[in-house]
Amino acid sequence: MPSKLLIKKTVLSAALATSTALAVAAGTALPANAEEPAPLEPAQAEAFRELVRDYLIENPDVIVEALQIYEQRQQAAEAERQQAALVAQRGALNEDPSSPVLGNPEGDVTVVEFFDYRCPYCKSIATAMRDLVDEDPNVRLVMKEFPILSQESVDAARAALAAGRQGLYEEFHFALMERGGSMSEPEVMAVAESVGLDLERLRADMQAPEIEEALRRNYAVGDAVGITGTPAMVIGNTVVPGMVGIDRLRELVAQARAEAS
Repeated sequence: MPSKLLIKKTVLSAALATSTALAVAAGTALPANAEEPAPLEPAQAEAFRELVRDYLIENPDVIVEALQIYEQRQQAAEAERQQAALVAQRGALNEDPSSPVLGNPEGDVTVVEFFDYRCPYCKSIATAMRDLVDEDPNVRLVMKEFPILSQESVDAARAALAAGRQGLYEEFHFALMERGGSMSEPEVMAVAESVGLDLERLRADMQAPEIEEALRRNYAVGDAVGITGTPAMVIGNTVVPGMVGIDRLRELVAQARAEAS
């Protein structure tokens, strides 16, 4: 539902459009090079407001149309802003050395995934993401730990990045995604032990300032390109919010590949 501020702005725009239309109808429209008219007297301003009010009451569809136009303009402006942000943040998205890379590190299409280990939708698409890199040898999958749901999310993300220091990021990542329920510290450590991680070293590495800084950079780049929830992906020049299936992933990769060629 539009906010009161949005309605106010739109009605004001409609009022301006109405005044112009009425002026044209009366043959009194100002030429392009005309000077600005003098401010209306209070009585004139009140009469004008009543005129606009009556017009809008008689033509309520004008408000609906104006709201639709305003929304379209806002969406277009956001899309333009997002594309500019993708260009500006391309290095941070694709080349941050602290972000683990799965699939082919030299692949011709980079898929950047933002996720949270407590997000059920992230868990649901984990198999599709693994299938994508398994079936397409030229996909480069950049993993952006983006813990936004709870402190457990943050701790699990720290553990995953720390697992990368032992060369077991991928195994640990998918093992966590396959696990249901919460991400309490004992559960995370049980998963870590199951994939062969040294738990003492893992706990120490989780506190490394480099891991804290890596998460801060992920939050920053996510915010810059408009990531507001998980899962979300950046594939080529497209930001993909929400859960998608393997068929849609294939389409987006093909599109990115075609755009790059």
